[in-house]
Amino acid sequence: MTSHHRAARHRRPRKALALGLPMALAAAGVLAYGSVFGLGPAEAGRAVAAEVPAGATDAADGFASVDALGQNGTYGGRNGRTVTVTSLADLEKYATAAEPYVIVVAGTIAVAPVGKEIKVASDKTIIGSGTSGHIVGGGFFLGQGVHNVIIRNLTIRDSYQGVWNDKEHDFDAIQMDGAHHVWIDHNDLRHTADGLIDVRKDSTYVTVSWNRLNHANKAFGIGWTENLVTDITVHHNWIRETEQRNPSTDNAAHAHLYNNYLEDVAGTAITSAYGNYARGRTRMVLENSYFQGVRNPVIKDVTAALVQRGNLFSGTSGRNESGGTAFDPKAYYAYTADAAADVPARVKAGAGPRTSVGKTATAAEAAAGTLTVAKDGTGRYRTVQAAVDAVPAGNTSRVVISVKPGTYRETVSIPANKPHVTIQGSGASRKDTVIVYGNAAGMLKPDGSGTYGTPGSATVAVRSDDSHLRNLTVSNDFDEAAHQSLTGHQAVALLTTADRIVLDSLIVTGDQDTLELETAAKDKPGRVYMRNSYVIGNVDFIFGRATAVIDRSIITLKKRWDGTSAGYVTAPSTPAGRKGILVNRSTINGDVTAGSFHLGRNWHPGGDTTADPQATVRDSELSAAIKRTPWTDMGGFSWKEDRFAEYMNTGPGSGPQSSDRPHLTATQAASQEVADWLGDWTP
Repeated sequence: MTSHHRAARHRRPRKALALGLPMALAAAGVLAYGSVFGLGPAEAGRAVAAEVPAGATDAADGFASVDALGQNGTYGGRNGRTVTVTSLADLEKYATAAEPYVIVVAGTIAVAPVGKEIKVASDKTIIGSGTSGHIVGGGFFLGQGVHNVIIRNLTIRDSYQGVWNDKEHDFDAIQMDGAHHVWIDHNDLRHTADGLIDVRKDSTYVTVSWNRLNHANKAFGIGWTENLVTDITVHHNWIRETEQRNPSTDNAAHAHLYNNYLEDVAGTAITSAYGNYARGRTRMVLENSYFQGVRNPVIKDVTAALVQRGNLFSGTSGRNESGGTAFDPKAYYAYTADAAADVPARVKAGAGPRTSVGKTATAAEAAAGTLTVAKDGTGRYRTVQAAVDAVPAGNTSRVVISVKPGTYRETVSIPANKPHVTIQGSGASRKDTVIVYGNAAGMLKPDGSGTYGTPGSATVAVRSDDSHLRNLTVSNDFDEAAHQSLTGHQAVALLTTADRIVLDSLIVTGDQDTLELETAAKDKPGRVYMRNSYVIGNVDFIFGRATAVIDRSIITLKKRWDGTSAGYVTAPSTPAGRKGILVNRSTINGDVTAGSFHLGRNWHPGGDTTADPQATVRDSELSAAIKRTPWTDMGGFSWKEDRFAEYMNTGPGSGPQSSDRPHLTATQAASQEVADWLGDWTP
């Protein structure tokens, strides 16, 4: 019960840790400003405090997700207030403010004078409300040292001054000079006087994803520096009807371009001069992209390194070049590239502003009490935590968070002031929807405030009464073998600290301390009913002081990190006078050595002499992995002085009554049924 957020590797040492708050706390500053399920009318032209909209708490992927330069990834203004703006004055006011903001653009904002680039300060998310957020006649500028900025779900357009290859007007949609940790995502950028995006002058840790860049002479320039600094990821963008800089990448230390769709439409007035260009000393990896009708689709200087793999070319002509040694993007961050053949359809369907992003829940959703989560943007939220954040504090009726199939690499916490929350996978199987993370007790928190501790390592934490989890996999994939120097390998997958919790049709998997079942305080009740589920682990992997029933489930024993078989199924720390852990009508098995696992041991946290741990395993099938003497001492306390028993178990791991293996009598068993554990609560 007592082993660090896995840091991304990078060539530069991390100078400091960011001071960002956990996602679970991110909404605390905004929920006070209004009901999550309905935004009051705003006065025309004024900014109003607003709820956290869909997509506003998402964090970047790619190089923008790498911890460096004192910044822990890119998450924008999610730690600050949310405001909705409809005027240029208010947009500038909040974009230039010193404090963090989520700025929701809820209409068309005309920029005056034409070509003005609105300055953006650090720690900002600027997000369009659905498809209504338009910036017309201008753009945004991020200056030296500006960091942690997200520009998302906007249409930025029409600063064009009538000259195709304009040398007089430097009017960009988004320009940055010396900024870092910037995420440009799901925007429609078009018809500007100069470039649609300019990433210049040593700007770095930038990700540009899922944008439509179209109808401009210059699409996207990267570099304009003698230094080899810029790290950038460019993926799933639709670059269409642009002549040059698609993108042009000059002296980039690491440029990773994948799954982009470059399209030059035949028979139009716009003809591409070239596609992806590696200039100077750029090191570029270009993979699984699709080039349609583009002249000179891939070109490089003799001084640049450009590695191509998996790209497809249709109707292209002219130069298509590669050569040199670049780098392995997976040494810096995780990603999965789509097949190039799938890119046109996928990018056409997904690039640009989404109707569901930047909005709060609709009235219909509020009435139905259902919030949808989908990684691909087809739900209202992209992360499970963002949906939890949208639940109003003190809600009195059930809210269902329906999570579409996929792997969600995040931590999730349902706070105590949000009861009646159900998180359920919408797939056909509990394997289809996976929430996974890899924290461990001994890891340092990113903000430097200490280690996580055992409860703090949880991938999913349920702290609110009457909450349910259904049809999911919850996993902690902390790698013990890779962290043998770390003290504190406890790595919780699922933590509960509340009453009347239902866990139905789950897979809960980890190694040490997989399933922690606690109460909010020693004197508080905490009943948990788990059914039709799998629990997988090796050391004390079902533990805590809650009153918990594991019913009709499969408990799978797992070898330890070094391949050895040894462990304990349960470690109750039950308060005196309470019920502990009941394993009922279940199966305990696993590919481990016979006679290597105890059914449990008695946990007295901190030497607490008032604890009276209890575990009962009844009417269950036990594999040969269970020891002949299935209970054992812990922390100097004798298990025989606490409450451990079996009743009517079967299988090769079961055994007869003895002083080392107590069985309940029929009379005792009659008072240790599921109903006795749950009392006046019927799940």
